Amino acid sequence: MSALAYSPRRVRAMVRRNWYLLRSSWPRILDLMYWPMLQMITWGFLQLYVSQQAGFFAQAGGVLIGSVLLWDILFRGQLGFSISFLEEMYARNLGNIMMSPLRPVEFVAALMVMSLVRLMIGMIPVSLLAIAFFGFNVWSLGLALAVFFLNLILTSWSIGIFVAGLLLRNGLGAETLAWTFMFLMLPFTCVYYPVSVLPHWLQYVAWALPPTYVFEGMRALLTERVFRADLMIEAFIFNGVLFAAASFAFLRLLESARLHGSLIQSHE
Repeated sequence: MSALAYSPRRVRAMVRRNWYLLRSSWPRILDLMYWPMLQMITWGFLQLYVSQQAGFFAQAGGVLIGSVLLWDILFRGQLGFSISFLEEMYARNLGNIMMSPLRPVEFVAALMVMSLVRLMIGMIPVSLLAIAFFGFNVWSLGLALAVFFLNLILTSWSIGIFVAGLLLRNGLGAETLAWTFMFLMLPFTCVYYPVSVLPHWLQYVAWALPPTYVFEGMRALLTERVFRADLMIEAFIFNGVLFAAASFAFLRLLESARLHGSLIQSHE
């Protein structure tokens, strides 16, 4: 009975395995920092140009850079989860993992931890560059940043869990989803513009996605100096439903993968 209990030691073992893999490859670490830095610098200089022409973004207190940084939390959180999962597929190690005492919930917990590790490696240097280059300090958002972060990381884990289930069932033929799934949500989560810009019927889609509430809340905080607690509560509710649905789908897809033998044959 004890072997079936949740074991933090097994989670820690999986985290250590993935951490050793990450730290042994400087190109992997460089990649975690390169793309967020490139995006932040590109959009940051665009904001400087627009502010010189119109002054709106200067008054908005760096809303564009804030959107870029929060989007990277959402995207990199999911990507960090998915890449750690793909590393096991590339090594053809999934069959061994599933035959070990490691439970699916422990495996997912380890992937969540590695998602945070990868995200911090990429985002902390980028946030410091935003201060140095553009005078925008995302850390000054304080408690609001923590709430934004928690909502965004819950969404990214939910998408990562669902994508992992699809990869289990369909093999590396579904690998593209790990890189593109989040971008399908980009136009509807209103990262760079308010929900009111969308056609009326698309606004219903936008408000069904938890990140929309975060980006609307961020704009309200930076432009109106108002923290929208109501938006954050709604985001938590939608995230709870999304996370539960993704977890259920993962377990069903895992069971299907076991029945069809795709855990061993994880090629395309």
